[in-house]
Amino acid sequence: QVRYIRDILALVPKGSSKTTNAAALLIVAMLMNFRPRGTALFVGPTQAISDRAYEQAVGMIEESPDLRRRFRPRDHIKVIEDLVTKSEAQVKTFDLKILTGAMGLFFVLLDELHVLGKSASAAKVLRQIRGGLDKTPEGVLVMTTTQSDDIPSGVFKSELKFARNVRDGKYRGRIIRPMLPILYEFPPDIASLTREERAAGVEERWKDPVNWPMVMPNLGRSIHLASLRADWESEREKGDDAIKVWASQHLNIEIGVGINNEGWRGADYWEGAVDETLTLETLLERSEVVTIGIDGGGLDDLLGLAVIGRDRKTREWLSWYRAWANPKVLEVRKDIAAQLQDFSDAGEISICPVPQDVLELAMIVAQIIASGLLPEKNAIGIDPNNAAAIIEALIAVGVTDEMIRRLLQGPALAPAMYGLERKLSDGTFWHGGMLLMAFVLGNAKIEQRGNSVMVTKAVSGRAKIDPLVALFQAAILMSWNPSAGRLVTGADILTVV
Repeated sequence: QVRYIRDILALVPKGSSKTTNAAALLIVAMLMNFRPRGTALFVGPTQAISDRAYEQAVGMIEESPDLRRRFRPRDHIKVIEDLVTKSEAQVKTFDLKILTGAMGLFFVLLDELHVLGKSASAAKVLRQIRGGLDKTPEGVLVMTTTQSDDIPSGVFKSELKFARNVRDGKYRGRIIRPMLPILYEFPPDIASLTREERAAGVEERWKDPVNWPMVMPNLGRSIHLASLRADWESEREKGDDAIKVWASQHLNIEIGVGINNEGWRGADYWEGAVDETLTLETLLERSEVVTIGIDGGGLDDLLGLAVIGRDRKTREWLSWYRAWANPKVLEVRKDIAAQLQDFSDAGEISICPVPQDVLELAMIVAQIIASGLLPEKNAIGIDPNNAAAIIEALIAVGVTDEMIRRLLQGPALAPAMYGLERKLSDGTFWHGGMLLMAFVLGNAKIEQRGNSVMVTKAVSGRAKIDPLVALFQAAILMSWNPSAGRLVTGADILTVV
């Protein structure tokens, strides 16, 4: 017997008896198993979830005389023994050593994958689990989860993307690991709005309770529409962030920009300002003038770069971003290590040691200089603190002192914050939809200082908001209505070896 489908990913909303049904699946897997002394695993992200799953499984056994004769629960070690095949169902909490002692692995159920996705070691453990299951031809991995209550990251993000691609037929004709995706999600036209619809004030269609049954497999059982609607009406009164959390958990609406009650208001319009065609190259092709913002810091910060171009036809602002992280950040900031690795995989962050980061940044600036789009004065905004190495690298590629404008953080950037809020809301600012910036916007917090407001790393935490600060710096310079300098010829460009 060889199982064709080796992976199953079930994305179901909160309240769908997910853990209870997972416990039932564990028992069914044991009943169907023919392998003597095999092992089935239930893996929960927390001890409480694992304990609940074990208690549910034991409760099912106790309710059936036939199951009581077949299985023997061993409460002290959270193991259910099959007296016929001598196999074991083990209930464990997620850990690097989860496969220790597991022989003949034929079934693994991972509960709440979105929680496990926040662990930097989750990808390694998942690879070990798949390796263990591959040793048995009937082995199967079942992953159950709700949508994340934050921006998806780590293994949850990658597994969900793979499952969606399988569902959408994007791997047709290719050899891949067979997966059965069971994804209770709204179609795109219900889950999101176009920019034009946002500008016209159209309300998201997923907010209409008429559409909710589409993503609720347990409606009428553990979920009831009347109580859910009352809960929804209460949460929407608490503001946008409460709405995002509620929708992610009950309707599987994916969060695009991180949730933050004290965040920058421009983030409310960020998701509606995406132009997926925007790259650095297309920005330079479409722009009549370009400004740059750079923000860096210590080795546990990000080095952030933002480029704003003014469209030569519409005068709308186009933007592009890049960041660099020292490998030390992955050690110091383990809570965001999985997300930083996601951004690296997407080509939005370069994880590299010094001085490679400033050299790569300087080469991007050299590319922009070669386009002839930088103003001769006030072209590059940079925080002068800890900027000596960056400025030296910029000078080496032809940046003049007149082109550099030293901009301090704090209240001095407030005009950019307000100006970008307006441009995002009126549809005259565009970005390429980078995951990096969605993450950064969710981390930024706004602080009131007297009559001014400011976004600071001291409030937002380290290694989180540098590309956003760089955006504000570039916006300050673009708001001065600059004109492009002369076109630089090949003879003028310095090459950094």
